Amino acid sequence: MRRIKLYSAISLDGKIARPDGDVSWLHDIPNPHGEDHGYAQFIESVDTTVMGNNTYKQILGFEVDFPYGGKKNYVLTTDPTIKQDENVRYLSQDIPGFMNDLKKMEGKDIWLIGGSQINTLFLENDLIDELLLFIIPVIIGDGIPLFNAVMNTTKLQLEGCDTFSTGMVGLYYNIVK
Repeated sequence: MRRIKLYSAISLDGKIARPDGDVSWLHDIPNPHGEDHGYAQFIESVDTTVMGNNTYKQILGFEVDFPYGGKKNYVLTTDPTIKQDENVRYLSQDIPGFMNDLKKMEGKDIWLIGGSQINTLFLENDLIDELLLFIIPVIIGDGIPLFNAVMNTTKLQLEGCDTFSTGMVGLYYNIVK
């Protein structure tokens, strides 16, 4: 069965973005050797992405071609009137049921890109199998957390960690089910 992996960069204080969605702080750490922190290997392991509509809009604003064009991409939204576009399929109903069915289909793993509301929805519906968190050595203070208020306690099992010359730390967890 395919696995859903939440792969995300976060600040040391657990934020994925500033309150207005700005993520420019992700690029503020020096990276003189151009380390990709395992991204190329990760992106090769997935053939599907899932994200919220705000995250999708943010990606479209990066002034580059849509970076996941060779993958199946789903945008979750509460607005069922949004029209489909060439990059993604919009989903607004029975997200847990759809995701459980998607996990059973043939293919590589599924990347849960986020944001916070989607991460929380997936966590509370026991849809996340792995957390791959990359802690950026910066504290941004006020911002959007990795998860909103979570109703359930979730146990994690550490599978590994990496430290990088950039000061970033990668933490790899399985969700204990």
